[in-house]
Amino acid sequence: MSLRGMLDLDNELMVGKEFWDFVGGKGAYEELLGCFERVGIELRPEIDAYFKKFIK
Repeated sequence: MSLRGMLDLDNELMVGKEFWDFVGGKGAYEELLGCFERVGIELRPEIDAYFKKFIK
């Protein structure tokens, strides 16, 4: 299924960088990625321990 014809793709659909820079201003996407990276590094041991429960 294609969105073409259902939406004005240039004006009604934003994803990724385009969306977050629209919501938070220019550079928001890169800042958000940096936040996720820092938190991921800090919480890596906890995240690994959680997912280890699902590996058999």
